[in-house]
Amino acid sequence: MPATPQPLPLTAVRAAILHAQGLALPNGAEPDPTPNLILRTVEQLGCVQIDTLQRVHRSQYVALWSRLGTYDPADFDRLIYDPDQRTLFEYWQHAASIIPLSEYRYRLQYMKWFRDGTDYRDHVWQADMEDVTLAEQVQARILDEGPLRVADFEHDGGPRGTWWDWKPAKRALEYLYNRGELMIADRVHFHRVYDLRERVLPDWVDTSEPTMEETYRHMVERSVYALGLADPGHAADYAYDVKRKVVKRVADDLLAEGVLVEVEAELMNGKPRTLIAHRDRLPLLEGAADGAIQAERTTFLSPFDSLFWAKGRDRAVWGFRQVLEAYKPAPTREYGYFCLAILHRDRLVGRFDPKVERANGVLRIEALYLEPDVAPDEDLIAGVAAAMRDFMRFHNADTLVIERSDPAAFGEKLLAAL
Repeated sequence: MPATPQPLPLTAVRAAILHAQGLALPNGAEPDPTPNLILRTVEQLGCVQIDTLQRVHRSQYVALWSRLGTYDPADFDRLIYDPDQRTLFEYWQHAASIIPLSEYRYRLQYMKWFRDGTDYRDHVWQADMEDVTLAEQVQARILDEGPLRVADFEHDGGPRGTWWDWKPAKRALEYLYNRGELMIADRVHFHRVYDLRERVLPDWVDTSEPTMEETYRHMVERSVYALGLADPGHAADYAYDVKRKVVKRVADDLLAEGVLVEVEAELMNGKPRTLIAHRDRLPLLEGAADGAIQAERTTFLSPFDSLFWAKGRDRAVWGFRQVLEAYKPAPTREYGYFCLAILHRDRLVGRFDPKVERANGVLRIEALYLEPDVAPDEDLIAGVAAAMRDFMRFHNADTLVIERSDPAAFGEKLLAAL
């Protein structure tokens, strides 16, 4: 595809990206979401970002629902925390993430950074500690007593908030976790349970340590593959923990070797732009170009979804501005607290601000929006209604309340279709 006479059309660009991200399959066509399919989905994305906000299911669970439809979150949890099924683990990748254990060795250099004290968080922790042996004491307790939570350590101070105000034991646990000496063995009411690495990490996991350069190459190649189409800046955003100048250098090397290829692609402004793709994605791009591969799914996307990790691609490819306003004061929010984007086929057509009232089975939409150039026609309403039914099923909700809709006809038609 490097020598294609015509740029890849925008519809094909969208289809290729959405297919690479597991967001192209028609609703109802997905296989039954078995644990093996859940694992393959996480492997396809590279990792799934963890977030604590819980107006609906937490973001990591919604990300899988967006691609698989209703599934049992307990199946996902068992892949992370059940010693007999563990194939995923928690660590830093795209921020705090759930990562395939097949990727464990490519986190070892980052753990080494923490052990060497080259990350600023280590220096802050050491400077603030009254007793620099606390980490050893915490580790010794876990060795003797087994897995422990922060709550298992006493602290005389009052409630703690942001990370720099954690109680000392919490900071010691995170220090040991960052260094790879502890792992997350479980979650209890979403609180981390820490244990020694050797008691959590399965024996089959490859722990041979690649060089930093090998790690960089792997992360860039893996990111471009997951993105479908990108530029080096997008790959840096996706990889997250690799500096942009490093990504550019590594991408240039991979282009020279033919592992990555250049693709002329049409974007929202109508002007062709040179993007990069993994050579293994060439059949996907060709299928998207001739119409054999299309984006056919209607679903909803968390603000932390991996589709949005590449900064600016939402506007460049879809003309859509993804925002997270949970951390803004309420009067300054444009759309709402935790808006989910609405994907309909190959377009991002709107968003809504949901809240699940778990006690009474209500899914309350505080605000529902369509993009200005989108009309609530029959096809759109049918697609959104089907996705909303499944979203409600996933949250055990049997009643939908829409407080406000812009335009009003969108909410009215959606409620009628449901």
